[in-house]
Amino acid sequence: MIKVGLAGYGPAGRFFHAPLIGATPGLELDAVVTRSPERAALVAGDHPGATVVASAEELLAREPGLLVVASPNRTHVPLARLALAAGVPVVVDKPLAATSAEAVELDGLARERGVMLTVFHNRRWDGDFRTLTTLDLGEVHRFESRFERWRPVPKGGWRENGGAEELGGLLYDLGSHLVDQALRYLGPVTDVYAEADVRRAGVGADDDAFIALTHAGGARSHLWMSAVAARPGPRFRVLGSRGAYVKWGMDPQEDRLRAGERPGGPGWGADSPEHWGLLGTEGDTRPVETLPGAYQEFYAGVVASLTTGAPPPVDPLEAAEALAVLAAARVSAAERRVVALEPPGARVS
Repeated sequence: MIKVGLAGYGPAGRFFHAPLIGATPGLELDAVVTRSPERAALVAGDHPGATVVASAEELLAREPGLLVVASPNRTHVPLARLALAAGVPVVVDKPLAATSAEAVELDGLARERGVMLTVFHNRRWDGDFRTLTTLDLGEVHRFESRFERWRPVPKGGWRENGGAEELGGLLYDLGSHLVDQALRYLGPVTDVYAEADVRRAGVGADDDAFIALTHAGGARSHLWMSAVAARPGPRFRVLGSRGAYVKWGMDPQEDRLRAGERPGGPGWGADSPEHWGLLGTEGDTRPVETLPGAYQEFYAGVVASLTTGAPPPVDPLEAAEALAVLAAARVSAAERRVVALEPPGARVS
């Protein structure tokens, strides 16, 4: 068994990482870092076999076989750096870092120490995105993708109120997923245009944003992320030379994890038939059954990497590429202009 230390027991740690770790053969949740008495009590109830510790240093003293960083975004780089320097493999929740340069630095440290580093871009295993990647739409020229929610009353906390140093706001939160999927589907980006607004009173970070990408192959991605969408648009609308794929509704895995369900249970990851996407052309479409979502494959990939030397489930340099796009989006939104990107291999910030 690989003993896992988990840094952070907020929503990411409690509803995503801890359940998926517990459901993965070969992994055992050994210890959780939190200074919150309330969250310590949650750990005791959810995972009575895990020990609560007060610091990453105390956790690393237990010599875990893997550290999972699910703490606030500003802590991702220092915690990952601390663990890698100690020779401990690391999973970091997205975003890996604030800049692509920091991500490249962490990747270099992992290679120097000979330990695994990977990033929790779990949305690669959304059922709808898995389905999309199997479809023959011909030459895809437009990829529209949305994570839109209706949350008119702010919840508070660093995600909504943190400044640039906290990496708060939807560009780095939901935008991390949207950009990662666009890059995986259509390849490198040459130009970025973005809009980012604060729509709700009492919120200090962007809660309504849009990113337009021009890919090196000529296709364009339009990505929306919002907490103030009273009527969300389609999850995907993808247009190609042979047809289109239009899909409504979110992948069900997050809601099921929050409800206490686990991978391996009946119907895990299955999409409701009424949410299946439509494939075809005007007047000639058919429903396409959504492939089951499979977040469990991420940690199965982590185990394979640690035990057999297989590549990590997400390459940190791919995360660095997405961070370059997000940094350009932040500049574009602030300066109201299109930002050109250098080829991926030349990017350093």
